[in-house]
Amino acid sequence: MTTTNTIFKNIKKVSIIAFSSIALISCSDDDDTPEALNEEEVITTVIVKLTPEAGGTAITLMSKDDDGADGPSAPVITVENLAANTTYNGTITLLNETESPAEDITLEVAEEDDDHQFFYAVSGAISGTAYTDMDEDGNPVGLKFTLSTTNAGAATLGVTLRHEPKKPNDGTTADAGGATDIEQTFSITVE
Repeated sequence: MTTTNTIFKNIKKVSIIAFSSIALISCSDDDDTPEALNEEEVITTVIVKLTPEAGGTAITLMSKDDDGADGPSAPVITVENLAANTTYNGTITLLNETESPAEDITLEVAEEDDDHQFFYAVSGAISGTAYTDMDEDGNPVGLKFTLSTTNAGAATLGVTLRHEPKKPNDGTTADAGGATDIEQTFSITVE
């Protein structure tokens, strides 16, 4: 019996030690699981396409920054003139042309529309813009919009894309907060 008791005592001790070790390891606050990173996308090219509501030739505004927004080179901006007293249907395309073929970042913005919003700032001969697309909660996104011009003259169109803005907001970047993914101002002639 002494041998049997000794065996049971040893098994009991080993079981207690093993159980205690497992409990200590499972209770550890050291979480080795890495957090998923939501890396910012590189946006090299912003294309604003404006098509007159009444029909006619589409106008393109483009900003291309080959080294991305954080690189040392300034973007190359191309602009076409807009017609006076005209309403345009606008769309935005965002590309990462550091990859081949170019990655269409617009698709990601559309998929994550509740986490993104474009903001438009206008001056001069552009009277305003209006959103024509909404996320699933009915908040504006801005991949599609309208733009209206007034009489001939100089104008500017500022385009800012915010990531994780407060929604709803008052339509300003100051109220929306979030991180700026891209920001570009186009100087335009309305004729």
